[in-house]
Amino acid sequence: MNVHEKLNYVEFPCSDIAAAKQFFEAVFGWEFQDFGPDYSSFSNEGLDGGFFRSNACATTGNGSALLIFYSANLEMTLEKVKGSGGSIVRETFSFPGGRRFHFIEPSGNEFGVWSEDVT
Repeated sequence: MNVHEKLNYVEFPCSDIAAAKQFFEAVFGWEFQDFGPDYSSFSNEGLDGGFFRSNACATTGNGSALLIFYSANLEMTLEKVKGSGGSIVRETFSFPGGRRFHFIEPSGNEFGVWSEDVT
């Protein structure tokens, strides 16, 4: 449902749309709809969005906002990210109320994954 003046779509630069789609399908179970060779969208994943062909990438090092996934099992998600070609750029760390790690997907964009502290 679209809600007036609320965020509802995000777009990411992507040098290799096929690799990004394969990664997000394997790790998070996303499904995509292609709109030509230079754009692919996803929906029903918490926030709808898409990937557009670009040589740029979104990382915190270049000032990008960081989108963070939630995981009920942080270690399992970490292994899925690694096993599907993601690179861990910030190892798991604790913060008040939880833990998280940051990764780069195969097209170069940085994301985080967090979970509640279950100690």
